[in-house]
Amino acid sequence: MEFKVSKDLIQQLEEHIVNKNDKELEVLLNDLHHADIAEILDELDFDEATYIFKVLDSDKTAEILLELEDDLRENILSRLSPKEIAEELDELETNDAADIIAELSQEIKAEVISEMIDVEHAKDIVDLLRYDENSAGGLMGKELVKVNENWNVLTCVKEMRIQAENVSRVHSIYVVDDENRLKGRLSLKDLLTTSTKTQIGDIYIRKLNFVNVDTEDVEVARIMQKYDLEAIPVVDELGRLVGRITIDDILDVIKDEADKDYQLAAGITQDVESNDSVLELTKARLPWLLIGMVIEIVASFVLKGNEATFQKYSTLIIFVPLLSATAGNIGVQASAIVVQGLANGTLKEFSRGYFSKEISVSMISGTIISLLLLAYHSVMYQQYLVGIAISISMIVVILFAATLGTLVPLFLHKNKIDPAIATGPFITTTNDVFGIMLYFGVAKLILGF
Repeated sequence: MEFKVSKDLIQQLEEHIVNKNDKELEVLLNDLHHADIAEILDELDFDEATYIFKVLDSDKTAEILLELEDDLRENILSRLSPKEIAEELDELETNDAADIIAELSQEIKAEVISEMIDVEHAKDIVDLLRYDENSAGGLMGKELVKVNENWNVLTCVKEMRIQAENVSRVHSIYVVDDENRLKGRLSLKDLLTTSTKTQIGDIYIRKLNFVNVDTEDVEVARIMQKYDLEAIPVVDELGRLVGRITIDDILDVIKDEADKDYQLAAGITQDVESNDSVLELTKARLPWLLIGMVIEIVASFVLKGNEATFQKYSTLIIFVPLLSATAGNIGVQASAIVVQGLANGTLKEFSRGYFSKEISVSMISGTIISLLLLAYHSVMYQQYLVGIAISISMIVVILFAATLGTLVPLFLHKNKIDPAIATGPFITTTNDVFGIMLYFGVAKLILGF
């Protein structure tokens, strides 16, 4: 059952904080999961959250740090000494510790590293800090279990027991050569059912998925998702095993990427949260609103240029909102499917087959909508030629919207621009201008105006 923060619990905690009842605080919180405690701390003010944080043991608070909202974590870290921060990092796996220490200033960062008790752990963290945070190197942790291909099974088991002490969960046993180059993986079943004198080189599995330190995080996520992996090894430019990435880190990447794409699709140009300041939210949302305003002004000029047409055929102007909404929806639907295909790897580049399919879907949809529109116009206005002109124009505009919605994301993807930007305001506002132009152009052609 999922934990929910209650008002009664918050009141109890606040009373214990006021009365300095540290033991009671520990009793209330020690049996809770670190993610639940982080949720509780987010409900308290900074002083109360910091107080509780200092009361709990570092083996618990280290995990809590990872779950806290950015503002609260930054505030708590600012109130801890370099030695206290070092104690927290000593409890974390290297990739998580590197994420925390990367948020500190350069001066504090050096002090914290110097205060760390585990020197090897500190070296591993420093090594991880040199990689881009959006790369496999920035995601990976140093904790893993590896064996040499020249060992026998008995030696292998002894070495694995030593290594496993520093690994919270063993997903795979990796096999390397004397130069630490990744060779394959070892099956636990083979290890348990083989003679202790057998060489690892004779039984390990050579086929293995891996990524390079420079591989982009979204590509790592795609590979792990495709092959249903719980962990994937990371190698450097020489093929040497330098770390591994686990599924929990990839889930964060997938979530962050989904959040970013959702915001881009809504016309939000920066990564923002609901608790960000009014200024930050405005800066993220205003650019596309201004662009949309400019494009809609252009659309108004298109309408003005066709003033004589809709004065003679007044029903043409009545259906402009319907045209804009339908074309916008068709374009967004088409672009959303393309962006989804690009994200999950089912669509990598322009495909005539897929383009034909999208145009066929749009043609069928447009024909049905246009026939219904023709029937409605004929009943309501009895202007049959105008109704035909509006219906044919609608089909043309729908086909244009589908073409735009399909090709623009592919073009952006090819030019290394996030195609998610094409699923929102860009498509709808662009369709407004060109859609209205096509609408009046086709209508005037049919009506002989």
